Amino acid sequence: MIEMLRSPDPVVRVGVACQREVFDSNATPAIPALIDLLDDAEPVSPEVCRKDRRQWWGDEQPLTPGQEAARALVRIGIASFDPLVKALGNTEATARRNAAWALGALDDPRAVPPLMKTLRDTDERVREQAAWALGALDDAKAVQALVNSLRDSAATVRRQTAWALGAIDDSAAVAALVAALKDADADVREQAAWALGAIDDSAAVDALVAALKDADADVREQAAWALGAIGDARAMAGLSQALKDSAPGVRRQAAWALGAIAD
Repeated sequence: MIEMLRSPDPVVRVGVACQREVFDSNATPAIPALIDLLDDAEPVSPEVCRKDRRQWWGDEQPLTPGQEAARALVRIGIASFDPLVKALGNTEATARRNAAWALGALDDPRAVPPLMKTLRDTDERVREQAAWALGALDDAKAVQALVNSLRDSAATVRRQTAWALGAIDDSAAVAALVAALKDADADVREQAAWALGAIDDSAAVDALVAALKDADADVREQAAWALGAIGDARAMAGLSQALKDSAPGVRRQAAWALGAIAD
């Protein structure tokens, strides 16, 4: 099986790497070969990893050997940890990105410091994946590094960072997320509103009420949800006004929020 991971055919490489019954805690000899696969971005149909091999309408995105190698390394478990940390320094961005994902999925708090450093990677896709991994690890030690990443030049990184801060759920991030409600990118503003609702800190209420007037309807809807999640009666007037919003999704979410506040 290890030899098949080195096959010139990407279908074989993916088909082997996704074998759950093969790559488990007893498969540590395969770790070097799987690490070597992390930079392999050759696309393969997802049906390769289905036991019945049938392709369904609306199938997900293609798989790559690098992605499946990362999943296999996670299934092997803690023995993969040190090789994955080393892979964060790989010269190929694809390998670094897959390693960052695997470290988040392994759920080992020792990964927090190297992933914090990876937030400064030269490739925005790697930085985005590192932000996701830190959110998945849910360790408050990463909050300040993630707060700094809310100023990243790439909107995709800022959006994933806002999610991570909401997932960690630490009030130390509130001020930075409030500032992110004015980000130039609407998706970042929407994710910041979600994160503030997830953190559930009343210090965000005034900024979220202001976000009910955002130019983007999705941001307004998410702000209404966040205000309902926080449950502070100071939001009543803004939410009542949002019942007249031009977007039905915003009106619906505002009605829910008013009910959640229960004043």
